[in-house]
Amino acid sequence: MTRIMATNETHRLGDYIRPVDVRNRDLKVTEPMGINIDKHFMPSVANVIGTDLSTYKLVSKNQFACNLMHVGRDEKIPMAMHTDNDPIIVSPAYFVFEITNTELLLPEYLMMWFRRPEFDRNAWFHTAGDVRGGLDKNELMDMQLPVPDIERQREIVSEYETLTSRIRLNEQMIEKLEATAQALYRHTFVDNIDKQNLPQGWHLATLGEVCSVITKGTTPSDYSENRPVNFVKAESISPNHCIDNKMLAHIDGNTHNSELKRSIIKENDILFTIAGTLGKFCIADKTFLPANTNQAVAIIRVDKSKIHPIDIYAMFVGGVHEDYCKRNIQQAVQANLNLETISKIPIVLPPNDIMNIFQKKVLSVFNAIYLKQQENIKLIELQSLLLAKMGKEKI
Repeated sequence: MTRIMATNETHRLGDYIRPVDVRNRDLKVTEPMGINIDKHFMPSVANVIGTDLSTYKLVSKNQFACNLMHVGRDEKIPMAMHTDNDPIIVSPAYFVFEITNTELLLPEYLMMWFRRPEFDRNAWFHTAGDVRGGLDKNELMDMQLPVPDIERQREIVSEYETLTSRIRLNEQMIEKLEATAQALYRHTFVDNIDKQNLPQGWHLATLGEVCSVITKGTTPSDYSENRPVNFVKAESISPNHCIDNKMLAHIDGNTHNSELKRSIIKENDILFTIAGTLGKFCIADKTFLPANTNQAVAIIRVDKSKIHPIDIYAMFVGGVHEDYCKRNIQQAVQANLNLETISKIPIVLPPNDIMNIFQKKVLSVFNAIYLKQQENIKLIELQSLLLAKMGKEKI
């Protein structure tokens, strides 16, 4: 028997996939989907009123869709695999395809390959160079990937999905813990509290009155992946109130300490988005410092002689800002909030004994959330390592 030696040989993607072009002729599907930066399908933000949805393409389970005409400002090709049983529809401009033989190449394995930063860099290199960063379909088909035997593919996919399941479970736990924090906030500051007739010892204040600094940054003249200082943008703050390390930019120490010295982030600062997607927030912990930010993110620094930062953070989690901010949005090219508006967010302050009881309860909840968030950061790092190893698989 001839022994086949392991090699680093790669294979042409187009030899394993074929285009699919099935249209939504019967209009059974009426909600178009797009693809987000994390390479998942999401409801489309396009205005489709009056649009003929019968021309939209159907995507069935284990099929792929990508927008070849817009690699994106983050240099990531919008690519996703559909995993549900019910079909979805995407724009007629999308390229839809499927694997020809799933006994040779698993859909889940191919999607993992598409998630690799190296794939995006390669795709970006092959773009047409126009404003939209278009990628020719033939260029995509000619891209190379390693295709180990099917059992090895199953092992790799299983490892990745195990990590994904743990991340998802942690996210569900974080949601439950955050709901607990919200309930504690409402019980203390909202339920049975009449702001016009506050109990004795209680008083109304503004956010600015209990803060030492409310500021924002600016866009640096230069940033690069190899610089040592993390740079927080609006998209760097995730909806679940933590920093998404994958979405951080980076700047050099001199820019951080001179050009952007006004917006140096310190531990326990509350970061709050004031442009674009408004109202996302997180509390800065020392693990991602040194850090700075731009004009889309406000830095809210609590005066610790007046109140503990965790109390204000808990109020944000409880939604103290939501109605006020909705009423005070400034409209320009995009919706935004100015710093003066932020400083005037009204808050209710109880006597110290009540605040201390609240702080003790909510702090234990936030500590549990923090541990889950840190665990997910490690799990995501393990996923990245697994994706990186795919490029070194011996066939």
